[in-house]
Formats: sequence, C-alpha cells, structure tokens
Amino acid sequence: MSEANPSPSAGPQQELVKALQELHRAAGLLAFRKVSTQIRKRDDRLSEASHESVRSALKGIRTPRWETVHDIVMVLAGLCSPPRDEEAETARFLPLWRATREGESGAMKSFQELLNGGWGGEDGKWTPELVMGTLLNPFNAIQIDPSLAAPHEPLISEDDWVQLVQKEIEERGAEHVLRVLLHMLKGDYVGADEGAPYGYHDADREAREAYAAFRYGCEEILRRLRTEPNLLAESIRAMRDDVTMDRDDRAEMLENESDPSLLREVMIVTPDTWDEVSEEAHHMVFGYLIKQISPVGRTGLPDEERFRITWRVPVPSAA
Repeated sequence: MSEANPSPSAGPQQELVKALQELHRAAGLLAFRKVSTQIRKRDDRLSEASHESVRSALKGIRTPRWETVHDIVMVLAGLCSPPRDEEAETARFLPLWRATREGESGAMKSFQELLNGGWGGEDGKWTPELVMGTLLNPFNAIQIDPSLAAPHEPLISEDDWVQLVQKEIEERGAEHVLRVLLHMLKGDYVGADEGAPYGYHDADREAREAYAAFRYGCEEILRRLRTEPNLLAESIRAMRDDVTMDRDDRAEMLENESDPSLLREVMIVTPDTWDEVSEEAHHMVFGYLIKQISPVGRTGLPDEERFRITWRVPVPSAA
C-alpha cells in the first residue's frame, strides 16, 4: 500500500517544500535513498541525512534542520540538467528555511547577504529585499539637498555612525531619529550655511562652479555686445564711478589698465574678435561689464536659472 503524501502546512513551510519538490523534479526525481547516499559521499556535507530525513523534507512531513536542507540542495542542484549553481541554490533556500523558524522577517536577507548577493529581482520579479530597499530609500520620500552630494572626508567611520544612531534610537526612540534624519537630508543640517556637509569644502567643485559662472557670463557678454555696441565704454565709466567697489578690485583694475598691450586688446573686443584676444583680456572685459555673478540654483539647472548676473549697466528694458 502506497504511503499517503501529507500536505505541507500552509505558509513558509509550504513554500520551502514547494521549492524542494521543484528542485527534486528538476534532478530527475532521484530516489530518497540515492539522495542520502550522494550526501554521504560529499566532503562538504553538514549532516548525515538518512533516506528517511530526505523523504520527510521533500514530502513536508516535518520541518527539517538547515543542515539537512543544505545537503539535499547541494546534491540535487548538481544533478539538474543543466546543473544549477550549488552555492546560488543554497543561498536561495536559506531565506525560505529561515522563514519556517522566524516568520516573514526570516525570509529577508541579512545586510551581509545583501552585500554578497545583491537585491535580487534579476528575473523581473519583486523580492522582499527590493520592496524594503525602495521603502527605506529617503530619495523616494523627500528632495535630498544637493549640497549633501558634495565629496568630502567623513568625520567618522560607517561602523561608528551606525553605533551612534543605534544609541540615539535607544535613548530617544526610532521615530525621533528618523524624522531628524529626513529633516537634515532636506538641507537643514549642521554646517548648512557653509554650503557643504558639516562645513567641508570641495575645492574642485568650487573651481568647477566658478568656471561655469565665468563661461556663462562670457556668453551673456557676447550676446549683449552684439546688440549694444557702446556697452563696453558705458560699463567702464560705470565701474570707475562705482563708489561701492571693493578697494582690492579697484587696485586690480588699475594694475591691469597699466599694461598697454592688455588694454589695447580690451579696446578692440567685439563678438568677432573675442576668440583672437587673450584670456586675460576676457577676464578684464568680464570685470568691466559684470559687477557680480552668483549661483542661485543647483547644479544641473540651465545656466540662466543657475546663475544671477548683476550688470554694471542694466539690460535695456526692451531687450
């Protein structure tokens, strides 16, 4: 009389048994005794699984120990056609087995497992880790302040940061810590007035921003010179009459004007001759026409939204 095949209990155990039975079918429904024999031949086995242990696991009679599941999976994976990767298969079965002991949380990968195996989802299906990662990512809840993306030297290690946050959660509660974290990510953090995380300055970033501002200013200068032929002369007069001009800036202007060759270059600047004069002449013209150019928008915006120009001679209202 054939033995009845007991139905596995609902929930995590059923998922584990289904996965084991699928692997067993893919390996050719090898006899339980043969599976046990193959296990005992392996040097890397974790158990001495008997054929009865194998039968109980594959039929869902009882929840097996992990060592038994591990060895069954290692043997069956190698017998599939084509063979399946043994380590990948055991990694797939471990969360299924943990769920039978720990419930839903047991099915989730640990942090180290995430590092080793990734989020999953390569088959196009959402894994619990993908759902968790999406929900925990602050990017999906708030607009993170751009200055927090600036490269900088960390003050503390990642491990120290985790320990500090854990201690803060213990003392103040998780809700308080999480709300403070989101608030800081939105831009209100210690050192925010400096424009970089905790007062750090990225010299390369500042240089890139200064160059972008200069380039945009030059483009706008050429645009105005094409329609306002007297703009340079009017701007020079406005600069000389500016009583608010910084003393160092005025001294630099006078020093530049004392160089006859540089001054001759400046006097012949037009949109047509712009590329023929030196970079020093470009900077001098820039200083004559533009009183100030400052960033008002984040990196990535169009230049007209990213920078604000204060002209020495205002743009005509009709322009």
